[in-house]
Amino acid sequence: MRMRLLPALLAGATLSMSAFAASSDQWTLPVNVKKLDNGLTVIVSEDHSSPTVGVSVVYHVGMRLEPRNRTGFAHLFEHLMFQGTPNAPKGVFDRTITGGGGNNNGSTRPDFTNYIETAPVSSLEPILWLEADRMKTLDFNPATLKNQQDVVKEEIRVNVKNQPYGGFSIFDVPQLAFQKWENNHDGYGSFKDLEGASLEDVRAFHRDYYGPNNAVLAIAGDVTPAQAFALVQKYFGGIAKRPTPKATDFTEGLNTEEKRAEQSDALAQVPAVAAAWKVPPRGHRDQAPMAVLAELLAGGDASLFYQGMVKGRESALSVSGGFGLAGPFEYDGPTLFTVTTLYKPNTNADALLAAMDEEIGKVAKNGVDAAVLKRVKTRMLASWNNRLENFLSRADTLAKMQTLWGDANVVNKVPGWIEGVSSADVQRAAATYLVKTNRTVIDRKPVAKPAPAAAPQPANAAVTTPAPADKK
Repeated sequence: MRMRLLPALLAGATLSMSAFAASSDQWTLPVNVKKLDNGLTVIVSEDHSSPTVGVSVVYHVGMRLEPRNRTGFAHLFEHLMFQGTPNAPKGVFDRTITGGGGNNNGSTRPDFTNYIETAPVSSLEPILWLEADRMKTLDFNPATLKNQQDVVKEEIRVNVKNQPYGGFSIFDVPQLAFQKWENNHDGYGSFKDLEGASLEDVRAFHRDYYGPNNAVLAIAGDVTPAQAFALVQKYFGGIAKRPTPKATDFTEGLNTEEKRAEQSDALAQVPAVAAAWKVPPRGHRDQAPMAVLAELLAGGDASLFYQGMVKGRESALSVSGGFGLAGPFEYDGPTLFTVTTLYKPNTNADALLAAMDEEIGKVAKNGVDAAVLKRVKTRMLASWNNRLENFLSRADTLAKMQTLWGDANVVNKVPGWIEGVSSADVQRAAATYLVKTNRTVIDRKPVAKPAPAAAPQPANAAVTTPAPADKK
């Protein structure tokens, strides 16, 4: 944004994803992995089709692990990572990369924070120097902290507070759906918590979570593994590993009763409803079936929800679905599948939910037609492979897979997992997870606008009586 497994409920249901992977012709990315003595994991995917590279550094910390009473801190810290170091003052990072024709960014998610760059291959060495430099230390000063606190607060104003439906399906729904603080607090942060962050908080966060042993560095593009490993060793090898705090237990089971809330929205023109269901944990046999089911139900204009509610019943104006701030294979803790619909004022949330339940019920009872299932999986595979053609996205995906799964080669396994999903798998996922007791709903309604006041009549104005209507 610069901008674990569930407990006893699902015990015994987890197995290796490879157990249900189907063999298929697929594009296999080259994946070369090396771990430095200081714990930094390095991944290189060689591809000489363009004289460019994509670089991603992913730290295994995000909103889920930020300090209590410091909501939004992981995101604030992401901003601070661009504010310079003693060796490369503010502005040097951006000028070095963009001046060479590249670009850079970063984002914060529940389970990781990533920093990404793409540039001509001639810029690889400066990029690695800059990334290593800010892994070592930052320019900790009160002026920079105050500046970025204000920047993040303004980002919240622009993206949430001053937007219709601002963040309600991403930030408000999890607060209602989850029990544990790690999962249900606002990752964007409250102004009070952001203002309360101190330089000591910043130093401690960098010390605890931004060491090489808590990071993965991936490089994709016009470089050989030997060249890339040598450069990474040169710039990162001397950085000492640092102790990382043990994560708290943030696992949660499925919900056992529906949760509902109603909100008002002064900026919205039409009402909206967000419905969310807890999904299987990472690595569970139902993760891929749930991903396919999500695409079947809410993946574009051909989806069951769109065809059923927007086209068929004509009660919804739009339908979109997703896994919060992460993708269906990019989470490491309790996560939701959330469907958001804008709906017509002549209907209501209960009618929309009943329509969703009807479509879900058909899948849970009858499974999926073979032709439809093939279309859905083909769309997913095309999207996955298209994303990996871009060197920046490829490097970032490799780094995320290594961080979350402990295996960068998951990037080559996902297509087989998708291909291996059967109608029975989708049917089971629908019947297990998309049930009312596991559902959380927020109905957000526009604030009624007051009727304009009638213009005052002059004291001597004549009063006219409307003529009676013609009788038929």
